[in-house]
Amino acid sequence: MAENSILCSVSSLILSLFTLFSCLCGHGNSIEQLAGYNTFTISSFKYPETQIRPFDMRYIRVDLPPWFSSMSIALKSSVNLDIKSVEKVPKSALPMICFREGSLPLPDVSNTSFGELVALSNSSFEGTQVLQNSEQCYPVPRNMTMKLTNEQISARVFYFGLFNGVGPTRTQSKMIVRGPSYSFAANISVEGCITSSMQGQYCNQTVELLSCGLSRNNSGNGSASGFFNQSMLSCRNNFVTSCLGDEEMKIYTLEILRVAEFLTVSAENVRLRPVNNSGNSSGIDLMCFARYGAMPSATLHDFSGNLNKSPLVINSPKVGQWYISILALNLSKETGGSQSNVSKVCYSLELQELECPPGKAGPNCLSERYMLQTVLRKDSTPFESYFLPYGEKVMSDAANFLLEPLLSNYSFGGLNTWTYFILDIPHGAAGGNLHIRLTSDRKLNYEIYVRNGGLPSLVNWDYYYVNKTSNSHGSMFFALYSSSEEKADFYILYVREGTWTIALRNLNSTDGTSNRQTTMSVSLERCPKRCSYHGDCKSALDASGLTSYSFCACDRTHGGFDCSIEIVSRQGHIWQSIALIASNAAAVLPAFWALRQKAFAEWVIYTSSGISSGLYHACDVGTWCALSFGVLQFFDFWLSFLAVVSTFVYLTTIGEVYKRAIHTVVAILTALMAITKATRPSNVILVMAIGALALLVGWLIEFSTKYRSLSFSMDLCLNLLERRRIREWVNSLVKTIMKRFRWGFLLAGFMALAMAAISRDLENSQNYWIWHSVWHVTIYTSSFFFLCSKVISINSGNERPTDANYQLTRQDSLSRG
Repeated sequence: MAENSILCSVSSLILSLFTLFSCLCGHGNSIEQLAGYNTFTISSFKYPETQIRPFDMRYIRVDLPPWFSSMSIALKSSVNLDIKSVEKVPKSALPMICFREGSLPLPDVSNTSFGELVALSNSSFEGTQVLQNSEQCYPVPRNMTMKLTNEQISARVFYFGLFNGVGPTRTQSKMIVRGPSYSFAANISVEGCITSSMQGQYCNQTVELLSCGLSRNNSGNGSASGFFNQSMLSCRNNFVTSCLGDEEMKIYTLEILRVAEFLTVSAENVRLRPVNNSGNSSGIDLMCFARYGAMPSATLHDFSGNLNKSPLVINSPKVGQWYISILALNLSKETGGSQSNVSKVCYSLELQELECPPGKAGPNCLSERYMLQTVLRKDSTPFESYFLPYGEKVMSDAANFLLEPLLSNYSFGGLNTWTYFILDIPHGAAGGNLHIRLTSDRKLNYEIYVRNGGLPSLVNWDYYYVNKTSNSHGSMFFALYSSSEEKADFYILYVREGTWTIALRNLNSTDGTSNRQTTMSVSLERCPKRCSYHGDCKSALDASGLTSYSFCACDRTHGGFDCSIEIVSRQGHIWQSIALIASNAAAVLPAFWALRQKAFAEWVIYTSSGISSGLYHACDVGTWCALSFGVLQFFDFWLSFLAVVSTFVYLTTIGEVYKRAIHTVVAILTALMAITKATRPSNVILVMAIGALALLVGWLIEFSTKYRSLSFSMDLCLNLLERRRIREWVNSLVKTIMKRFRWGFLLAGFMALAMAAISRDLENSQNYWIWHSVWHVTIYTSSFFFLCSKVISINSGNERPTDANYQLTRQDSLSRG
């Protein structure tokens, strides 16, 4: 009775839970809805709305531990581009988002075409599409929601990069940066499985951890397997026989801790159950799928094979977590077409990992292997270092070492020898560049193969160098520099974190190395080739603050990720300098007229404005800097603002006392504008507003001093005669204004001012030198025409006009007084 009561209670509890799930989720039988109870949130980041200016970038790092199940990304931006619009936008102005595993994306070295960009923007941002290559870029969408699972991406570091324009001009220093900015906000969360033995997207797939132990140590002259001096690790599923039905899959995992020669996966004692089954186990396909760092499947895997035919051999497997899945196929066919659920295939899974002893690697463990020790550079940026072999054979404090004493002294098959160097790129240093250089006193006799996470070979490498014409030059993150027959010099850009192996293949080992002297240098540098001596190396942190990366800020004439691309030729640079500097000679026009009219204050302002603008642009284009750039920029903008307002003030006829007061106020306001944010686009409108206000104030002062005798009393307004006098006064005022200006010059001034506004509106980073030179000429010319438009009266500013109507009105007013 007690047992029945307990069973009833358990049944009621299960039914209640099932009902609760159904109420909360709507459909309780959905695996995805129930999966949330097997997962937990590993990390969740909310990136607030951030603005990306033209040619700017932002990086975001996400760490994915081995037990993660999925990563969700929600992105919202202000970009509003459809597929047709993308084709019309140049890459230098196209907002892009890029993805990369293990290190930061660098789209400037990518050769992605516009057609590919359009195709990618039309996709649904599936993870398998994103990670088919080492880097994938898309136009930034307005809204994006993406979920990547551990069946799609590896458990490692994942990077996002957002760019506002890519290409060689992105790193070029510009005299002006104008263009559309865009903002983005993102939510990124990483979910993980509560139990390490349950993984998959919904943490509902059982994963068995394989236990490994030392099987044998071949240290004699030979062995049955033909290998020497190796340690063989054997991994099993706790010595338990596994059984699978037709199209059933079982997943295993193991972790490779050290560099291994190969990994063999085999199935032993394959048989059918029940034992009296008449089928033949030899016809069953026991498919094995292996994948590094992520869950394998029949459609997404790194290696595959039929274990019932032959073992699966993985040469030079990467260090880290491996997943093995076993899938049984054609089981019903071999059991005579029976669909009985009791028909299963059973097997014992065994994995063998071959490891060489310390200091050895390669075929038969006869090659030399050296661990490179990290040596930090003095007074350098974070993570900048060089690597030296750790051992007694290297006794040097230099950043390079002789290669010949370290080479392997055997010839495998009488053809060549291999020597391996292993180094570690620490976490957070993915924004650095791995620099490898070999220099010999005669023709270089080595091939270089580099691989992340495992030993490289002739058929398995990430980057390689044979000679100037045969190398990884077409690879996205490989940069080859001044190499020759005696020298190999290349960079691996934004190198991935983790273990790297450099393998040297000596092509002529029988010739001896006693007469050859080769120097090898391996270093981690912040900017490749020191930005080709055409820029400065800048450092920054990603949005999470966990990764330090560097980039080149090039000069005015160069661009590219390493400033090696000449964007402006030397002759073009000379013409740009001449145009921007010489166009300021137009300031002579208003300065000359002001000096002729003895307006000395205006003459000083126009002359100083032209000189300061010429000096500023001479420094801005990189020709010559008389003072610091900040000082020159301040004086250029301040005096330009002051010259514009002074033109407005000059058009008034107020006394010098009032002019000095207005000039003082204007000088203070324009100085504040120039010192705070001189290049702000709204400053042009603000300066014009200040000038118009100064002109209005000047006219009000003139009006109050010259026409203060006019009374506006109530009695006067009611008097018909006085109303007629007011009309006469207004007509006189209009005539005075018409006679005060030369309207032809005034119209020319407005036309030149309109041309200046148009030229400023047409300015961008590419044509700045043309239209800004036009701006210099037109703005100074407009000032000259405005100055010429003013009619200079013989009388002083405080005297009354000699207009007859005015005199009659004045006499009548005096008589009434």
